[in-house]
Amino acid sequence: MKQKRRDFIKSAGVLTTSAIAFSSSSSMFGKNYLSKTGSGKMKLTFKPYTLELKHVFTIATSSRTTTPVMLTEIEYDGIIGYGEASMPPYLGESQESAAKFLSKVNLSQFNDPFEMEKILDYVDAVDANNTAAKASVDIALHDLVGKLIGKPWYKIWGLDKEKTPVTSFTIGIDTTEVVKEKTKEAAEFKILKVKLGRDTDKQMIEAIRSVTDTALCVDVNQGWTDKEFALDMIHWLNERNIKFVEQPMPKTQIDDIAWLTEKSPLPTIADESIQRIPDVVKAYGVYSGVNVKLMKCTGMREAHKMLNLADSLGMKLMIGCMTETSCAISAASHLSPMVDFADLDGALLIGNDIFDGMKVIDGKVTLNDRPGIGLKKIK
Repeated sequence: MKQKRRDFIKSAGVLTTSAIAFSSSSSMFGKNYLSKTGSGKMKLTFKPYTLELKHVFTIATSSRTTTPVMLTEIEYDGIIGYGEASMPPYLGESQESAAKFLSKVNLSQFNDPFEMEKILDYVDAVDANNTAAKASVDIALHDLVGKLIGKPWYKIWGLDKEKTPVTSFTIGIDTTEVVKEKTKEAAEFKILKVKLGRDTDKQMIEAIRSVTDTALCVDVNQGWTDKEFALDMIHWLNERNIKFVEQPMPKTQIDDIAWLTEKSPLPTIADESIQRIPDVVKAYGVYSGVNVKLMKCTGMREAHKMLNLADSLGMKLMIGCMTETSCAISAASHLSPMVDFADLDGALLIGNDIFDGMKVIDGKVTLNDRPGIGLKKIK
């Protein structure tokens, strides 16, 4: 396994380049679309917003009741594209850092919103890191361009909205009684995502299994540190209708995770190990699949490239989210026909959404045909 990874990484530069080139063709937009652009300038505005969670959200390493976000708008010829940066504290961004970054972004220098590669390359180069803030611009630009074209992004990418997957619904770490109640509230979902990584892991699963036999996946958030213990847990989980295990061990324990993946009866999905395109290459031969999140990879453009690359490597594909409004969730949903697994419940976990977008119907990601990312502002 180690030698296989080493051999692959040596040649990965060529593969990565070809996959990126394939997914970022400048001929995506024909001249008939370009003719719809006006002569105005793009104007970026932003404002902070705080998401209020319906329940305390607890994972292996932290708990919280709110999530800070930054909402963005790009206006061009009277048309507005909406974007969002969601910044749970453990990712290292904040409303202050997002405001500082976005205040440096000057979109008025661009006359043509369809020059998306040029514009987003510029945004990425404004400053290092700030991936959620960059994603907020990327999402707003995609929404704007889709509206100018008059089509939703799944159609622009040539995807079939009937192939959207079911989405998991997240059950955070909590007491047995609260976990049972959360599980009952999630009865419409076909798969539940259970947060593990503490000493109550088996109790969590047993509490859920006492009220439902619905399929489960688990997210350990790097909570297991011993590979033998992790393998024993996975075998135990495999007997209880678990579909996959997300980030079972700390991302720095690469050889241990590769060993675990090779012996595991369940797929292992990289989460904390995956941020941007080079991380997909590093995950090959270590994990079974990757979980791509817009807030970590700078948005829809790079997420699309990452999924194409992972697919070319034969890896399992997952699209995930933070706690977000329907803005960022809808943006990610347009990529969902590409994937094996989806975790797009972020807007369902909050009580103060301000957008109407993608719906979850009978547990399934359900896209509408509004142009752009499919949003309607409701507040």
